[in-house]
Amino acid sequence: MREYFHQSEERKDDIEELLQRYEDLRNGNSTSYLEEESFERIINHFESKEAFKKALQATEMAIGQFPYSAGLLIKKADLVLNNREYDTALELLDKAAIFDGNNIDIYILKTESLLALDRQEDAVALLEEALNLFEGEEKVDLLFELADVYDDYEDFEKVFDCLKWILELEPANEEALYKICFWTDYTGRNAESIELHQKIINEHPYSELAWFNLGAAYQGIKLYEKAIDAYKYAIVIDEKFDYAYRNIGDAYIRLRKYRDAIENLERVLELAKPEDVIYEAIGYCYEKLKNYAQARFYFRKASHLNEDKGALLYKIALTYYKEDKFELCARQLEAALKIKNNNSEYLLLLGQSKLALGLDKEALQYFLNVVRLRPKQLAGWEALFIGLYKAEFFEQGLMQLNNAFLRMGADKPLFHYYKALFYFGLNQPKQALIEFEAGLVGAPRLLKRILEVEPELLQRSTVNALILKNKKK
Repeated sequence: MREYFHQSEERKDDIEELLQRYEDLRNGNSTSYLEEESFERIINHFESKEAFKKALQATEMAIGQFPYSAGLLIKKADLVLNNREYDTALELLDKAAIFDGNNIDIYILKTESLLALDRQEDAVALLEEALNLFEGEEKVDLLFELADVYDDYEDFEKVFDCLKWILELEPANEEALYKICFWTDYTGRNAESIELHQKIINEHPYSELAWFNLGAAYQGIKLYEKAIDAYKYAIVIDEKFDYAYRNIGDAYIRLRKYRDAIENLERVLELAKPEDVIYEAIGYCYEKLKNYAQARFYFRKASHLNEDKGALLYKIALTYYKEDKFELCARQLEAALKIKNNNSEYLLLLGQSKLALGLDKEALQYFLNVVRLRPKQLAGWEALFIGLYKAEFFEQGLMQLNNAFLRMGADKPLFHYYKALFYFGLNQPKQALIEFEAGLVGAPRLLKRILEVEPELLQRSTVNALILKNKKK
């Protein structure tokens, strides 16, 4: 420890001595000579103190003494780049290339200058030329630069190509493994990613990132069982790989294996900082398992971490609706509407809750708001038709059907079924049967939906006759 402090003090004294010699030289008070390495140390010192103007002055003095130093010319180019003097930087780098054409920093700084001047094609051409000059780590560095250029100019397929090339050169390159996972998903090049990562795994079977990326690529083409197997290998290598558990949870949800999904998502909560999306996903699984109390528990946990509380209040309301707890459902929705007062989804469910509570007029007001906000959404119109039918507003129902036709710009088979209901309600059976048959011809599958609204239709012999007639067809 004492030796470390002693060396540190020596370095401090050394730089202070160099700075004094530099100041004497700059002020013309000395005929002493500074080596190129000494100038580099002085320049680096000024840069570390963010005294960039002084660093540039020192660089210019150094170049005066060492005009053929590529390193000093590159350093000056880097400093003038910070001042946005891009053309000056390019001139300096061209000069540096005469003395040391194999210095990778020349190409990297030239790329930065060209991009700043919006000369993307020149930057790409420069880097592609440089790729033929360098090997190993330097080639990899250039490929990362090229990938960034393509990213900036939204040529995303070529970003993937660069990362793939890097991994062919360095299969265990962690930065490339992290990045290619995102770009595989973005470009949809899952088949290539599967082939690439299988090769990497053959060489590096204990690369948890390669196994993870393989799983993500399988997941991208909906081969969820294979994805889960790959993620499990990643977890064997790194049992605290929370993203692997997260993706396993997602894959199990896709497979509708909700209990398995919950188990893995709960593991994510143990390993990582709690996130609203994880709580929400667990809530979704419990909802699918019809364990509505547990679903609400996790939706509420999610709401504490999510600014969009309205959406989670809606999910909680939906669980109450499924349990026929319409008053509790309505309370949640009323709270959600205070956050987003014109959300058609919230208004629709609130209207349905009010209708279930026998509050027909209130329900109709909500349904009317829904069709005003979303005139081309069929669900809102259908809810309005049901509300009007339940309230026995048959003439208004026919009027709203005409409005729906005008707003949606299409004659839906479902409209004919509801017209039939309203005409039956008005005691106009002949017209009702015409509309009912039009519905059967257009969409026989929708008959079940209409019978849920009015099961007594089947007590009419004429309706049964029409159903049988169309079944024979």
